[in-house]
Amino acid sequence: MSYVVPRIALTHPSFHFCVSHFTSMAKTFKYIIVGGGVAAGYAAREFAKQGVKPGELAIISKEAVAPYERPALSKAYLFPESPARLPGFHVCVGSGGERLLPEWYPEKGIELILSTEIVKADLAAKSLISAAGETFSYETLIIATGSTVIRLTDFGVEGADAKNIFYLREVDDADKLYEAIKAKKNGKAVVVGGGYIGLELSAVLKLNNIDVTMVYPEPWCMPRLFTADIAAFYEGYYANKGINIIKGTVAVGFTSNSDGEVKEVKLKDGRVLEADIVVVGVGGRPQTALFKGQVEEDKGGIKTDSFFKTNLSDVYAVGDVATFPLKLYGELRRVEHVDHSRKSAEQAVKAIKAAEDGKTVEEYDYLPYFYSRAFDLSWQFYGDNVGDTVLFGDNEPASPKPKFGTYWIKDGKVVGAFLENGTPEENSAIAKVARVQPPVADVDQLAKEGLSFASKI
Repeated sequence: MSYVVPRIALTHPSFHFCVSHFTSMAKTFKYIIVGGGVAAGYAAREFAKQGVKPGELAIISKEAVAPYERPALSKAYLFPESPARLPGFHVCVGSGGERLLPEWYPEKGIELILSTEIVKADLAAKSLISAAGETFSYETLIIATGSTVIRLTDFGVEGADAKNIFYLREVDDADKLYEAIKAKKNGKAVVVGGGYIGLELSAVLKLNNIDVTMVYPEPWCMPRLFTADIAAFYEGYYANKGINIIKGTVAVGFTSNSDGEVKEVKLKDGRVLEADIVVVGVGGRPQTALFKGQVEEDKGGIKTDSFFKTNLSDVYAVGDVATFPLKLYGELRRVEHVDHSRKSAEQAVKAIKAAEDGKTVEEYDYLPYFYSRAFDLSWQFYGDNVGDTVLFGDNEPASPKPKFGTYWIKDGKVVGAFLENGTPEENSAIAKVARVQPPVADVDQLAKEGLSFASKI
């Protein structure tokens, strides 16, 4: 049944009253950050430093909690003893800063709008609409929507919707996984994926006395960063901890028990693995769908300048979603890492506030940085992993205190450096090498010098 509004009603004064009444219900802010992850928290802290006025800034997050340090979810949050819990790891403790508890935001006059998913963005009209139908208007928008996990159900993998198949992105995901670990004491877990999530969660599952099998299609773990030599150490170390590693194949299906819980993982090579828990870590994708066709994109992200401004002067993008000029290498890059999320957010806010005062800030000059911790291991990487490589140090998995590293050499210069088990001073030294890019005359000599080469720069 359709209903046609009589033409006369459209010109009636009461009609205009209704329209203006409903449109006035839109919440208006000078600044809106959409997304409530790490970048949003660090942006909020920078706004507070810059003297944002009460009522000017809102953070809209689909999560139910204030911004927190996401890396904790794959590490201390799942520890069998004294696991990390909120409010312990709200931003900005991950970088040694003040912990911003939920009450910090209203104290600073910042509106924290939680459990609110934005489903439509109209950048021309400067408005956002939530799933509940609320409208939010802004003068300046910061897109900090981060990434979402790639799910096996996206590819129609048979049985991938079974219970106890987990993905890890938000604190809710970690809670569900933690409950399953406790419920399936001494059970079997299959970890699908050999990247960050796969390696960190395999370690933490093992700490919980779960029988762990890792499955990934690549010839070695962390192939986007690790060389075969680096990976051989971690694979050997994990094997010595009792973790089974199956390479060169993928999960193609799952079977369930009568309760709908996962029971088996079917591999492409024909093997079938028993599983009480499955954890999938096969990558993420930036959440840019809301803004498609409204801002320029490049390399899978939203294209920005060195101040994280998009092609629209009132829209900025930070963290995982931003494709920005990486000054050190003279090219556009998109970086998915917490360090960049923090620093890009701060840079965008500094640029926004400077522009209001008719000033400018320095261009973003980022040194790529990645790190991970698992078991008693801790590695850091700085720079670019391109060119030839030189391995140095003790990379024997059975060593009581293994310590080794790798340099990447391109066009006769060191452009990247990796170090396992470095001290803070040693990690600073390899970071400096990656930034300075010193020339290398003799590769064999570099291998012999190892870490001492970095300490001389």
